[in-house]
Amino acid sequence: MDKLVIEGGKPLSGTIRIHGAKNAALPIMAAAILADGAVQLHNVPHLLDIEVMLDILRGLGCRATHDGNTVVLDSSGLRTSHIPEDLMRQMRSSIFLMGPLLAKYHEVHIYQPGGCAIGERKIDLHLRGLQALGAEIEYAGSQLTCKTKRLVGADIHLDFPSVGATENIMMAAVLAEGITVLTNAAREPEIIDLQNFLNQMGANVSGAGSDTITIHGVKALHGTKYEIIPDRIVAGTFMIAAAATRGAVTLTNAYSEHLTSLIHILRRAGVQIATSNGIINVTSFGRPKAVERVVTSPYPAFPTDLQSQLMVLLALSDGVSVMKETIFEGRFKHVDELGRMGADIRVDLSSAYVRGVNQLYGTTVEATDLRAGAALVIAGLAADGHTVVEKVHHIDRGYDGIEHMFTRLGARIKRNTAVPKLDLANG
Repeated sequence: MDKLVIEGGKPLSGTIRIHGAKNAALPIMAAAILADGAVQLHNVPHLLDIEVMLDILRGLGCRATHDGNTVVLDSSGLRTSHIPEDLMRQMRSSIFLMGPLLAKYHEVHIYQPGGCAIGERKIDLHLRGLQALGAEIEYAGSQLTCKTKRLVGADIHLDFPSVGATENIMMAAVLAEGITVLTNAAREPEIIDLQNFLNQMGANVSGAGSDTITIHGVKALHGTKYEIIPDRIVAGTFMIAAAATRGAVTLTNAYSEHLTSLIHILRRAGVQIATSNGIINVTSFGRPKAVERVVTSPYPAFPTDLQSQLMVLLALSDGVSVMKETIFEGRFKHVDELGRMGADIRVDLSSAYVRGVNQLYGTTVEATDLRAGAALVIAGLAADGHTVVEKVHHIDRGYDGIEHMFTRLGARIKRNTAVPKLDLANG
């Protein structure tokens, strides 16, 4: 397992360009199956999750390349709608293939998807939405099969504004007969990006960004070229890192309108933020102030994917903060690791009570999931002494060379790649 070795205590300084959004690229890559023709996607980062999705698409028979930050997909050679169990267990986002495969080929075979261990994440909203469009669901052990003779538009209400369910239903409905109206839909920027991509292929989707999305089914979609939006979670991670290390950082290719809740909280903590035309400047030279209460909730509220990173800043603040997690019940696993670095955090059910300390101290910690790993890197950068972050593969799922990105800002961080031991007994 690779490790990140960090020498902390140095303020971050400089300019960093934010790469494309993983959570926009993955459903858009899945949606490319819908096209009759090749799709060219730009601003696609090199991440483990992206590579797993490419492997799945290749396994289905698609032509898929990733050169630089450009992905080219062509599903004309697709020969199966059976997604291998081993690949599905590596990444939850493989569930996005259900909608487009069902719409285009009327059948899909999947298994329960994997991903980060951050709590229970059911797929019942996905299945109910697809059933409303005319899909039949069959179970055989751990395998799930969705079939349909034809998909027909329907009025669908989500009990919870699930991002994944919203996207899967959108992708299935674009080739359905008639009109689909999806209410209580997720409102994330990634939903808007998917809508824009589908429409550029010839779909008729409107309302993304609001709680009601309307899809008029069309007969076919064509290939196109499209650029993925910047990753708001990566941008938020670097904004928090700048504040935690008391530095001055400029982010380019960063949309401040996607980060209004974080910007509001950072300003309450005393961090100076200036924004203009895809540029965000973050400056923080003093100790941050505690923020009385932060609650994670669906967009546009504060995102669960930035909860662990913000907790590092609050752990170094002056006063007591309360962080309430309402999305995933298993998303406080980083608390014990931060405690080993000197943080004073107490968890009671879905709330974390964070009493700020003057200093964190370097030690060896373990990334338990993607965002927890990013939080531990921030903690290491702000801490006194050396920090070793283990299980870096979690971080690689969402950050394109996180050590290189931080190095550009003056951080003292390097990756130690594990070398397999030789089995001398067997030559």
